[in-house]
Formats: sequence, structure tokens, C-alpha cells
Amino acid sequence: MIRLSIQARQALARLTLPVLIVASFGVMLLGKADTLLAERARIALADGLVPIYAVLSSPLAGIHATITETATLWSMREENTRLRDENEKLRRWQSIALALDAENQRLKASMQWIPDPNASFVTARVVADAGGAYAKAVLLSVGPNHGVRKGEIAVDERGLIGRITEVGARTARVLLITDLNSRIPVIMETTRAHAILVGTNGSRPRLQYWPEGIVPKEGERIVTSAEANAFPANLPIGTVHYTASGAPEVEPAALLQKLEVVRIFDYGLNGVVAPERPTPGRH
Repeated sequence: MIRLSIQARQALARLTLPVLIVASFGVMLLGKADTLLAERARIALADGLVPIYAVLSSPLAGIHATITETATLWSMREENTRLRDENEKLRRWQSIALALDAENQRLKASMQWIPDPNASFVTARVVADAGGAYAKAVLLSVGPNHGVRKGEIAVDERGLIGRITEVGARTARVLLITDLNSRIPVIMETTRAHAILVGTNGSRPRLQYWPEGIVPKEGERIVTSAEANAFPANLPIGTVHYTASGAPEVEPAALLQKLEVVRIFDYGLNGVVAPERPTPGRH
């Protein structure tokens, strides 16, 4: 084995970088001088690597498929666990709901309860998000002979969205619960305390005027009150959420930002406006 002195090793170390730079420039000049030679070299290198790629591609594809299948199986396992837990919770709630329904039927029978008449409704499509005189309102296309009246209640599949304020020959305008002009008597579902839901022109209306000694709870459901004969009782509105400043607002259950199809219900209420003569078009 050849032993080099420290000076020789230092000289070789200093020469390494210049030699590599010179070699690089030489290869670049060679490629510029003879492009055909450089192209042949690249093709030869590619041809030489193709068998290696072919040999490695099959195992790599198998490994990738195995990893993907394992990840999918693990995800399915977690999903199945979550679904089993949810099914167990739903079974428990079903038992509670059946027991409450049976108790409710017994109480109704003992009190000779008279059920409310079924409300008629019209289905309408939202055609514009234009407030007109209001900041938060939507325009509905209801078609001719619709029978819609001012003051009727508009809901989507999740909950209350507002009430009818303007009616035309083929359109109707809904004042949303978030509009500054909206005032809705409500009940806190847990405490059964009454309050007023006031629009803010924002994404959430605000609770006001609840009884002294009652504090709205975070996440508590809010439903309509039949007070003043303006709204039917127990229509879902949303849940309580406190702002950073400590004000109780209500997160609407209805998808107010994505309204497409709504139903306009006639509950026969006269608390908002005087009744008008009904016309055909109800279901």
C-alpha cells in the first residue's frame, strides 16, 4: 500500500476540484462540438438502463399496490369501528325514542289531546340572493296560482329560514332570520325559557330578552315559540354559540348560504299579518 505524505495528500485535495471543473467543461465542449456523439451516449445509457428498469418495475409496482391495499384496509378498519360505535349509539337513542313516543301517546290519550291540523305548503326554488329593501333576503320562484301569503313560514330540510314579506304573481321574497329586521319569539329547549331572536345582518342572529336568572347554554338548541301567534311552536332554528365578547348567538340549522329549494308553510297564523283569501296551489 502506497503511503502519501501530508503534503502530497494536501496537493491532491487542492487539485481535485480544479480537475473536476476541467472535466465538466471538457464534457460540455465535447457535447457542443459533437452533438451526435452526445446524443448517442444518452441513448446508449438509456438502452443500458431499460432492462434494469424493467426488472425493478414489477416488484416496485407490487410493493406500491401492497402499500395502497394496506392503507385502504386500515382506513376501512377505522371506518368500520366508527360505524359500529355510531350504530350502537343510534340503537340506544332508538330505544329512548320509542319509550318516549309510547309515553307521549299515553299522555295524549289520557288528556284527550286534539292534534294540530296538518299545514299546507308550497315548494319553491331560490332564484336570487337579492335583498331589495332588506340586507338578508332571498327571492323565490313560486309559479302562477301559488296561494302564498305574506307572513307564511319558509323552511329548508334542516330548519327555519324566515318568513314571506313580499308576494308577486310568480315570485315571493323571504326575509331571512339573520336580517336586522327579523324578530322571532323562541324557546331555549333545555330550560324552556322564552327569548327573542334578533337578526344582525351577519351569519348568526343573536339571543336577547331572556328571563332573569336564566343563562343560554353553549350548544343548546333553539326552537320557535307560538307566542303572539306569529310562528308555530318547536320549529328548529339552531344552536347557541357564544362570541369572543360573550354574546349568545345562534348558529342556524338551515343552510342559509346554500339555499336552493325551500318549502313555504301555511300554519293558519295571523300574528304577523291579517289573513288573506287563500287561492289554489297548496299541497
